[in-house]
Amino acid sequence: MKKFWLIKFARTVLTLWFVVTFTFVVLRTSGDPVMALVGPDALPEEIAQFRAQWGLDQPMIVQYMRYIGQMATGQFGESLRNSRPVIEIIMERVPWTLLLGSCAFLLAAVIGIPAGIAAALRRGKFLDRAVMALAVFGFALPNFFMGILMILLFSLVLQVLPSSGTGTFWHLVMPVLTLSTFTAGTLARFTRSAMLEVLEKPYMRAAAAKGVPAWRRILFHALPNAAIPIVTIIGLNLGQLIAGAIVVETVFAWPGIGRLLVTAVSARDLAVVQGLVLVIAATMVLANLAVDLLYGLLDPRIRGGGK
Repeated sequence: MKKFWLIKFARTVLTLWFVVTFTFVVLRTSGDPVMALVGPDALPEEIAQFRAQWGLDQPMIVQYMRYIGQMATGQFGESLRNSRPVIEIIMERVPWTLLLGSCAFLLAAVIGIPAGIAAALRRGKFLDRAVMALAVFGFALPNFFMGILMILLFSLVLQVLPSSGTGTFWHLVMPVLTLSTFTAGTLARFTRSAMLEVLEKPYMRAAAAKGVPAWRRILFHALPNAAIPIVTIIGLNLGQLIAGAIVVETVFAWPGIGRLLVTAVSARDLAVVQGLVLVIAATMVLANLAVDLLYGLLDPRIRGGGK
């Protein structure tokens, strides 16, 4: 049991270290951030002073070890643009992304899982075909395209919803709908597949032969045994919601970490980009870790190594 948990945590730490290292190296080999910040008209003395001020004149290995040391103490450095602590800049945006992501995920789960169950119970019927058609439409339509369509329809044509920004509940409606569509479609398809596999098991036929009510067979027999595939896709989509928020927040001018990442990349603000990439990667890795731990709780054979 302890070995199971230790292996999962070790993989999580190793993955985060790889992400940090890869991001650090790529950002410093893809272009000179100093020239993007000081401008082409800066004097050589000003450029040299800026490099020395931020430690960019030192070898890459020295910069890397210093950055790892800062991270070990919970620091992510300071923004090259405004000299503010990176952690402070990120934490200002995190609540907005959490609000958007949590609302989108709850809406997707409320719609996708029941729709997948209903489609499985009506296999081959009109309801099944309708649900699967909507699911394919949901995860095939790009977020940015759907967001633009919603702005055109509800903001410009019907004029019933604000096109961007924050401030009221109505500002949240279109970003949540846009972000939840892909996840709802994915959940519906995976839930349907998992339920169909379980409904064909011998113990489900035995329960029906014993006269167990249909609702009881679904809630207490089918759903628990279909839980692992559903939990898997939920964990994966939790991480993807953060990544998908980058596009949605940009389209709707939502002040979250996704929009901050786009701004930081365009400004070549290395410290902010590194911090944001680490936060996004940690979200996805921790979501997968939570799924792995839930596997062990849902199925004791998994944490026992399949023995």
